[in-house]
Amino acid sequence: MTKKELALEYHKKGYNCTQAVACAFCGEFGVSEEEMYKIAEGFGLGMGMMDTCGALTGLFMLIGMKNSGGVEQAGKTKADTYKKTREYAAKFKEQNGSYLCKELKGVETGKVLRSCPDCIRDAVALTEKYLAAQKDMEERQDSSPSVK
Repeated sequence: MTKKELALEYHKKGYNCTQAVACAFCGEFGVSEEEMYKIAEGFGLGMGMMDTCGALTGLFMLIGMKNSGGVEQAGKTKADTYKKTREYAAKFKEQNGSYLCKELKGVETGKVLRSCPDCIRDAVALTEKYLAAQKDMEERQDSSPSVK
């Protein structure tokens, strides 16, 4: 099963959009599905307020998990993580016309820009691109001669 298929299955089971995206990648991050489900619960429905798309928020969570140096490196990775979330938000908006849940769902205009399943597919695809780019970068760093 692909990550997109897995995320869509989660959504069909009642997971919110954030949970569907984030839980599809639990294995890559060593986080249990139960734990990720709980962490992501408050971020669905555009963070509960129809603000930033929940599927995109799931991607942001995964960027943070991959990019952050954690508590031991507090502050050293934060600016780069913010930069990457802005970059991927822009990619999502370019694909979908917005990154706001209420706009994607056409709450005020009556014009739906993108369905939840489509937003989930797009967020999963962007997550896969992000993780592949990070892996490529890590492999290049590992294979480059060290400077002494």
